[in-house]
Amino acid sequence: MSQFIRDQSSTQKPVVKVDLTGKVVVVTGANTGLGFEACKHIATMNPRRLIMGCRNRQKGEEAISKLSAETGYKNAEFWQLDLASFASVKSFVNKYEKEGERLDILIENAGVTGPKTYETTSDGWATLLQVNTIAPALHALLLVPIMLRTAKEHSVTTRIVNVSSDLHFSATLAKDKEIKKGNGNMLKEMSGQAYYKRTDFITKYNDTKLLNVLFTQALQRHLPTSPNPFPSPPIVVSTPNPGFCHSELRRDISGVQAAFNCLMEKALALTVEEGSRQLVYAALAQDDKMPGGYTSFNEVAEPSDDALNLQLETRFWVCFVFLPEIDIED
Repeated sequence: MSQFIRDQSSTQKPVVKVDLTGKVVVVTGANTGLGFEACKHIATMNPRRLIMGCRNRQKGEEAISKLSAETGYKNAEFWQLDLASFASVKSFVNKYEKEGERLDILIENAGVTGPKTYETTSDGWATLLQVNTIAPALHALLLVPIMLRTAKEHSVTTRIVNVSSDLHFSATLAKDKEIKKGNGNMLKEMSGQAYYKRTDFITKYNDTKLLNVLFTQALQRHLPTSPNPFPSPPIVVSTPNPGFCHSELRRDISGVQAAFNCLMEKALALTVEEGSRQLVYAALAQDDKMPGGYTSFNEVAEPSDDALNLQLETRFWVCFVFLPEIDIED
């Protein structure tokens, strides 16, 4: 807790800046909060295209207008992406294969904190688990071939950023007795009503953030290396902690938790712009420890012990890539 208070109270480092001329960037959850502020920073670096993935067309187009007014950047595009629908994820990727050309930076930022009650998507998965972990992971994985091609054709290192949180330190997934039994697919277990009955909604959120770290590490391990003279690794995958920020993600929280969050925000919260600097750092900073790394407050940091559990990471990866509902080869 003392380190958390020091980090939150310290003066935040300025945003990392590089020249993105000629490059293409995709940011999901881009119409508000951390995603929108990250887009504002990226827009000042002059990418050839900035694709803003948003669920709602009206809100996405309003965000593009606001971005243009505040930065003068004119090459932002709205692309529809609803992580509560695997069909929407695949539609985005199919469109990218036809219209997207190269892809240099992918920031998987979209997510939710709730719902507090058990709800499922049209795909039959618990909404929190699908939107925070499974769908973003699928989205990133399906875009990997385009990013590998970009790295090869342009002799660059591409980047995937999976936004996590320091709340993954509070995850209880690895200690859950039913999941530890190892019977069946752990993601199916986490999507079931029994898991929701035995864990509170904060714990469930924290568990999805741990899964994001595990996915980042596993994806980096499974990516191919590149022969000379191409960059190796061709894709750097990282997972940033944006810190505790004023956030619309908590807009649906009520009761005692909402009162606690309000006090915490008044005392310690970063602005959303300050938190967005962490997403940009993970996307642009040069650090030999960045591949597969967890970043926090502008440095590559050590994640939780559970995140470093290779057996848990491997189990998650196998459960994910063999989900029949996802049908990765589709």
